[in-house]
Amino acid sequence: MIAETVCSAVAAAGLGIAVVTAYRKRYLAATRIAAYALVPLGLVMAGVVDWLADTAFSPTAWAGFGVLGLSWVLFATSRTVERRRGGTRKERRAARQTAAPAAAAPGASAPALGEATPRAESPAPRRAPASQGDDFSDIEAILKKHGI
Repeated sequence: MIAETVCSAVAAAGLGIAVVTAYRKRYLAATRIAAYALVPLGLVMAGVVDWLADTAFSPTAWAGFGVLGLSWVLFATSRTVERRRGGTRKERRAARQTAAPAAAAPGASAPALGEATPRAESPAPRRAPASQGDDFSDIEAILKKHGI
């Protein structure tokens, strides 16, 4: 009952503001204000306000909203995981079947360069520690590469 009274008062005040705006020769703005002012009155007349009041105080309705929210979270999570994996199960299966492994050539297991020769055991040469200029030049090259 109070909600209907408040909505009617808001509509009346909005229509009054629209009349004052139209009196100032701002007809487009007055029309827009009148349209916004009539929305609460239309909601009261259509019974939406009663439905909302009944829903707001119903534990069953809130439980239903909770189930809808859980459903949305599960759906969004599954879509996120699907995008990270690269498509649906059917798409992954089709990609595996089209990318069948190629048959090995007859001599594929033999080394390509012949037999390996044993290397002389020598310690690896030590590099001098990088100076500050070297570090910045690497960073500068990366930034230039990305256009920054």
